[in-house]
Amino acid sequence: MALYVYKFGGTSVGTPERIKAVAEKVKKAHDAGDQIVVVVSAMSGETNRLVGLAKEMQVQPTDREMDVLLSTGEQVTISLLSMALHNLGCEACSYTGAQVKILTDSSHTKARIREIEDTRIRNDLAAGRVVVVAGFQGVDEQGNITTLGRGGSDTTAVALAAALKAKECLIYTDVDGVYTTDPRVVSKARRLDKITFEEMLELASLGSKVLQIRSVEFAGKYNVALRVLSSFSEGNGTLITYEETEMERALISGIAFNRDEAKLTLTGVPDLPGVASKILGPVAAENIEVDMIVQNVAESGTTDFTFTVNRNDYLRARKILDDLCIQLGGKQVSGDNGIVKVSIVGVGMRSHAGIASTMFKVLADEGINIQMISTSEIKISVVIDEKYLELAVRALHKAFGLDQE
Repeated sequence: MALYVYKFGGTSVGTPERIKAVAEKVKKAHDAGDQIVVVVSAMSGETNRLVGLAKEMQVQPTDREMDVLLSTGEQVTISLLSMALHNLGCEACSYTGAQVKILTDSSHTKARIREIEDTRIRNDLAAGRVVVVAGFQGVDEQGNITTLGRGGSDTTAVALAAALKAKECLIYTDVDGVYTTDPRVVSKARRLDKITFEEMLELASLGSKVLQIRSVEFAGKYNVALRVLSSFSEGNGTLITYEETEMERALISGIAFNRDEAKLTLTGVPDLPGVASKILGPVAAENIEVDMIVQNVAESGTTDFTFTVNRNDYLRARKILDDLCIQLGGKQVSGDNGIVKVSIVGVGMRSHAGIASTMFKVLADEGINIQMISTSEIKISVVIDEKYLELAVRALHKAFGLDQE
């Protein structure tokens, strides 16, 4: 008897008919003798509806109350799925994140999981029940409802799989696996049979929307076998695994991009020890995540400091820099929220030289100017003007031999 964790996203449970289809899939696995824990998202469109209601009450809704409100979306789905399973003669029991319980920190809207109490789930599984858990949510030590941020149901599923030592965590979504890039941008994108945790982690952090980055971190840390499949078609999907020495590695496994980028620059700041901390400290204090950072030292003893943030944080970050410019004696603050980040990812980079020069030449041949560059062992990211996004992705996809033949 094997234990599996299934996760179904909002599209997969978007209508009563689709919930019934999920119930049939789960019952089939359960009838075959497997122990099944199911994690579900809110029905597609429900979260947006709830956000709209909140904004009718308050222009900037408080984070704590938003968590209370948004967690209800998943509560609806777990109860409906449990009902559908009961209707098929399959005993099931639904739980919210607080009931499980999934203990998190107190960072409302962006909480991180600290611990999972699995006794209740194990007792139900031992009694032959399917356990249905609300994704995206937990509870802090004070009993406040928390949510895990965008895509948090993936994290819930992987964390449960790790805690329960599941054989595999299956992420069912509206795509049939992980592709070399977004097929909506490049029609010749290919589905990958396998990808390493490292590569998937980079792709998730760089803009790939298939999996939330924290879910991949959990999977890699606790060696949870992770598979991405389609809810609407049969197939093996994409297995996310540790790198195997016998696997033939392509130079590049995928190309990711992120439209939600904005760039800020503070120029003419005195070049003194600790200046980076003085700039980024207040930004971090406002819970604004910084991505790429470039610091250039000028001959006059000053420095120019550039970094990128999520586009939603652009105005808040700009206000912080405007205040810092005065405090630190800088010259000016400039910004651009019309940029994108394009990245190439592949563990094959470790053993092959010239990847960066090839990437830069491809972009230059297309007349695309690179504004910022960031690298790691297995990825190269560039910031470019937003209008060149699709041209850049298509050109790079072809140049690195990722197009379908």
